[in-house]
Amino acid sequence: HFWRVIQLERVEKLGADGVQIASRFVVTEECDASDAYKQAYIKATEDDVKIIKSPVGMPGRAINNKFLESLGGERDPFKCFGCLARCNPAEIPYCITDRLIKAVRGDVENGLIFAGANVGRITKMTTVPELIAELGF
Repeated sequence: HFWRVIQLERVEKLGADGVQIASRFVVTEECDASDAYKQAYIKATEDDVKIIKSPVGMPGRAINNKFLESLGGERDPFKCFGCLARCNPAEIPYCITDRLIKAVRGDVENGLIFAGANVGRITKMTTVPELIAELGF
């Protein structure tokens, strides 16, 4: 939810030692995600952000797409990589690793695109130095 340094200062006064900012850095030239992935962030609206339950039971915000709309249907066939201890391949509807990799490589309709609540406020590509300056650091 952090958009400017003044917001960061407010949480610091409340006792926070740090914050996490991710979505805004995705749409930088330096990010190695595909252009299609970055464009999904730029095109997303507030209404496109859905809260989903990941295969390991944790909630997450994701940009709505064909894949999210298909959840609840048939189980997605996948090969287990054994990458998450809390993941039981016999019980989950899809492989989170597979879907994240699909999205970041450019298959934004069939991949999983996690994003922050304010992704709808992102309107353009930028660079990391420009973003740091815009944040007010």
